[in-house]
Amino acid sequence: MESMEKLRHIRCFLMDMDGTIYLGNQLLPGAQSWLDLLNENGIPYYFLTNNSSRSRVEYTEKFTRLGLDVPQEQIFTSGEATAIYLHQHFADAALYVVGTPALMTEFERNGFELTDNDPDVAVLGFDTTLTYDKLWKLCVLVTAGKPYIATHPDINCPTEDGFKPDIGSMIELVATSTGRRPDVIIGKPNRPIVDALVQKTGFAVEEHCMIGDRLYTDIALGRWGMTTALVLSGETQVEDLTRSEYQPDILAADIAKMTELLKKALKG
Repeated sequence: MESMEKLRHIRCFLMDMDGTIYLGNQLLPGAQSWLDLLNENGIPYYFLTNNSSRSRVEYTEKFTRLGLDVPQEQIFTSGEATAIYLHQHFADAALYVVGTPALMTEFERNGFELTDNDPDVAVLGFDTTLTYDKLWKLCVLVTAGKPYIATHPDINCPTEDGFKPDIGSMIELVATSTGRRPDVIIGKPNRPIVDALVQKTGFAVEEHCMIGDRLYTDIALGRWGMTTALVLSGETQVEDLTRSEYQPDILAADIAKMTELLKKALKG
């Protein structure tokens, strides 16, 4: 009953993508029905991803390939949130970015200069084009004391074939080499992305519900007052709950089960 009551008071849903709506290149069961339910009831929603290796355009194209019609404006990445943070705190900074071409384009689109030559800020993203030279340069800058920002903390990225190392693994590598961790990590479950979301959606923190498959990123957003729903279609297994300090308000097998729960809540 408590879960139903929480769902009735949600004004905006936030959804993770990998492990929640799709897994790799496979749409998860119930994804279309979930979006149909939200659209039919006029409930705002956004796709919120920590994956900074892709742009909103790329995500929209992927959704289209999977048969979902999702406007770019409803996709919010940790890369975009990082650009917002940098505008607020390092407005005229030149950046050294360890990231994919898509992430670099995101920063350029937001007016930042990108450089390898004495940058003001070092930024680490999820870089699927990572090279040793990029890591070496980053470690030199971090050791020199440059401000060091990471787009998100995820350790692994789920795929159809298992998990591939995400930015969190690279944060550990840099920390081992330099003795420093990022000064600020932007993405879920950290406050900078929450502040950026509230600015984007116009709703109070407690009026959002975050649906995702990771305890330490998606469900940990509950510490800021947000309702959270864990789906067991991605990284987290039910037994992981016994070992985690982060506990969801709602537990569901997958997004199809979330659709059932929300239907019941809307019926009152």
